[in-house]
Amino acid sequence: MTGTLFLIPNTLGESQLSGVIPTDVSVVASSIKHFIAEDERTVRRYLKKLNREIVIDELTFFILNKHTRSEEINTFITPLLNGFNMGLVSEAGCPGIADPGAVIVSLAHEKNIRVAPMVGPSSILLAMMASGFNGQNFAFNGYLPVKNPERDKKIKELERKAVVENQSQIFMETPYRNLKFLEEILSVCNSETLLFIGCDLTLPTEFLRTDTVSFWRKNMPDIHNRPVIFILGKKQ
Repeated sequence: MTGTLFLIPNTLGESQLSGVIPTDVSVVASSIKHFIAEDERTVRRYLKKLNREIVIDELTFFILNKHTRSEEINTFITPLLNGFNMGLVSEAGCPGIADPGAVIVSLAHEKNIRVAPMVGPSSILLAMMASGFNGQNFAFNGYLPVKNPERDKKIKELERKAVVENQSQIFMETPYRNLKFLEEILSVCNSETLLFIGCDLTLPTEFLRTDTVSFWRKNMPDIHNRPVIFILGKKQ
């Protein structure tokens, strides 16, 4: 028998666990001895928040990030193949969503290992819920091109899909580039186009608003160095 790969959600920042993480997540995480995560220090702190009784030194961590060699990845699921459950933990939000953990989930399916996603916060879905845009037809585009003219071309393409096809377009940027990115969006898009800005979702400093590009040009929000989800959409 193989183990189960539990997809363990994380908070989106320094929020109260009780408001965003179900009790079952703590119960499952407390029973697991092998974890896959992007950063060992982050996952150690998170597990201690879930359950202060967890003995961190008894756990094994496999680190999956941009520095992980492809040949290492297959070895990460060895505990699963040996019958032990494992936890895949995201840095923030849900594993496999805008997260490198998808490669582990794919590998688990190839090896007929049971995958068990657990309920938790997703900034992408929370933003979509709060936007008021079409929730039956939407696309997550991740990070847009960094340089122009490719970036402006992509923004215009997303605007067309949002307005003409009524397909809500979700995307994001690295926090320290948020303000410059927002300025580009506002310079490229039409004045009447609707833009949702969701910042610090689930945190005490949360900011959520949908308004026209013309409104945002006159009311630039303070989003520098804060996690933001942007959505271009159409009034329903």
